Amino acid sequence: MDELARLYRVRFTDAERARKDAIWRVLCERFFQRYVPPDATVLDLACGYGEFMRHIKAGRKIAVDLNPETRSLLPPDVEFHQTDAANLPIDSASVHVCFSSNFFEHLPSKTRLDQVLQESLRVLRPGGLYVCMQPNLRYAPGEYWDYYDHVLPLTHLSCQEAFRKAGFEVIELIDRFIPFSTASRLPQAPWLVRLYLAFRPAWRLLGRQFVLVARKPAPRPAWRLLGRQFVLVARKPAPGPGSVRDQGGPSNDSS
Repeated sequence: MDELARLYRVRFTDAERARKDAIWRVLCERFFQRYVPPDATVLDLACGYGEFMRHIKAGRKIAVDLNPETRSLLPPDVEFHQTDAANLPIDSASVHVCFSSNFFEHLPSKTRLDQVLQESLRVLRPGGLYVCMQPNLRYAPGEYWDYYDHVLPLTHLSCQEAFRKAGFEVIELIDRFIPFSTASRLPQAPWLVRLYLAFRPAWRLLGRQFVLVARKPAPRPAWRLLGRQFVLVARKPAPGPGSVRDQGGPSNDSS
């Protein structure tokens, strides 16, 4: 764990972390918040320095990371667990939204990714979402390997297949979203980031990361599986204005 903390101290200076945090504020406010209801329980897997947790609005925030320095960097409203994302100390079916950013490429194998996705499926409520953002090997084949701890190669399509294999329904897939890293050509000023997000054609030019949104299927009622008969309910219309009875027409009343 100390090795992980040392690597990230080398990779990100204080100035770079501050710049990342400002960018993540805009990403959360202008894009990711749409997937997280304000009263939801959200789980951030491999939360890093907590940029997403700081700026997303949610009823309950849970963060997981192996870096021992993470706890001291998170806001007080975040529940932190220093643990493996494949073995979560979280109740089953208790989370509305799982989130991760630039996480899967650090895993040692596809078997490990399968385990992480199965564990995420366990803690999500039926109908809950997993929202992930990942560098896309298809559009950044060289840059992808410029980081010492990048191990697992993934494109948007291979990641989609992994989610489906785990039992998720993939409901949205954006193959080009933002540039490869905060050191890339993404505009740094918050107002420029807002413009970039609003102008989707720019994503096709600069995007090197993908966004995938997957849903945990809700159980189908037994009758949807076994039912072979139907039920029909019909209603006799009530007399409306302008009917013969309303106009004093013939009646069965002999008086």
